[in-house]
Amino acid sequence: MPDPNCALCDGTGWKPVERGDVSGVERCECNQSLRPAQLLQSARIPPRFEKASFENFRLPDRRENPVANEALSKSILDAKVFSREYPLTEKPGLMFMGLPGVGKTHLAVAVLKVLLEKGFEGLFVDYQSLLEGILASYDRTVGSGAREAYQDALDAEILLIDDLGARRLSEWAEDTVFSIINHRYNARKATIVTTNLPDEAVGDKLAEKERGSGQYRVRDSLADRIGSRARSRLFEMCKLIRITATEDYRLRGVRAPQ
Repeated sequence: MPDPNCALCDGTGWKPVERGDVSGVERCECNQSLRPAQLLQSARIPPRFEKASFENFRLPDRRENPVANEALSKSILDAKVFSREYPLTEKPGLMFMGLPGVGKTHLAVAVLKVLLEKGFEGLFVDYQSLLEGILASYDRTVGSGAREAYQDALDAEILLIDDLGARRLSEWAEDTVFSIINHRYNARKATIVTTNLPDEAVGDKLAEKERGSGQYRVRDSLADRIGSRARSRLFEMCKLIRITATEDYRLRGVRAPQ
C-alpha cells in the first residue's frame, strides 16, 4: 500500500508530474502493492504476444526492403516516444493502422508492457472476444466473467483493443462500442488500438484493382465497421501510427511451398 506519510504523493500512491504546460500523475515510488509482475499477469496478454517487446521486434533487412525498414523503424520510434512520455502525452492513446502482419499488435503490446513497468494498470482485449463477452453478459445463465467484460473495458486504466473492427456491427453493438470509446475519451483514459482497416482521411484507398480480373474490390473503412462517431473519437484521443509496410512479416523465415 502507499506510504501514508509520503511527501511526494501525500499517501495517495500518485505523484504529480509536469512537462511544459502539460500536467498529469504517475505511480509514486512508495506504492509497492502493484509490482510490475503482478500488473503483467493481470493485463491478460495472450501467450502469442507475452514476450513481445521493442527489443525483439524484427525489422526487415534494409538492403532487401529499405522502404519497409524505414516505415517500421519510424513506427517503433513513435511508439517508444509515447511510452517514455506517458502520461504527459498530448493525446492519451495510440492507434496502430496497417495491413495484417506488419507488427501492429507486437508494438502495441510493447507499449503496454512499458507502461505496466511504470506502474500503470492495463488490460489487453481482443475486439471480437470483447463483443462476444458483452453480448453474453445479457444472458442470465452466463458466469460473472462475461458480465464484467463491458465494465472492465470502461474501467481499465489502460485498455489495449486488438483488431478493432474485425467484423461488422449491429446497431446495438455499434452503440456499445461507441459508449466504451466515448467514456474513455471523456475520462481521458489511455486507449491503445490496432486495426487492419483503411481510412481515406489518412490516405488509404478503399477501392483496389485486382490483378488478373481487372475488377475493383471495395474494402470496408474503419468508419464502416465501428461507426463514424467512434471513429471520430479515436482520431481525437489517439496519436496515429500508420504502418505503410505491405509485407506480412508473420511469414518471415517461412519458405514458400514448392
